[in-house]
Amino acid sequence: MISNIGIVLVVLLLVLLTYIRLAPTDPAKWHGISDRKGLGDHPSTGGFMAVRRVTASQDEVLSAVRDVALATDRTQLIAGSVEDGMMTFQTRSKLIGFPDYTTVRVEDDMLTIYGRLRFGRSDLGVNAERIREWLAVLGPLTVPL
Repeated sequence: MISNIGIVLVVLLLVLLTYIRLAPTDPAKWHGISDRKGLGDHPSTGGFMAVRRVTASQDEVLSAVRDVALATDRTQLIAGSVEDGMMTFQTRSKLIGFPDYTTVRVEDDMLTIYGRLRFGRSDLGVNAERIREWLAVLGPLTVPL
């Protein structure tokens, strides 16, 4: 027989998981890159930033990033456009639906891709993995490290 405490814990867990999957997203909160970094990979708690020099125009690079991002499972554009010079995408995990946010910007000849989680402290490396996969596809448009 399940105790009352066990039932309460299961209900609380279900409520939490439902909130994670259905919580509204405020694009204004996630659409931006406040920290400027130099060329390279920059891991952080719950996130990852990659900065690369580009070999094509801003519009060409951002169009390619948009196409790669939207081809990624469970990913959608939530803010920005190629014309704006910056876009933010939301990617949800398959099982629980944890949202991660990835902002992409090209300034001058520098591409910045910044992925971070919304809930928790560790993304278990999924932002870095996703960004590296995108960069591999974008290869000819960026200068390797």
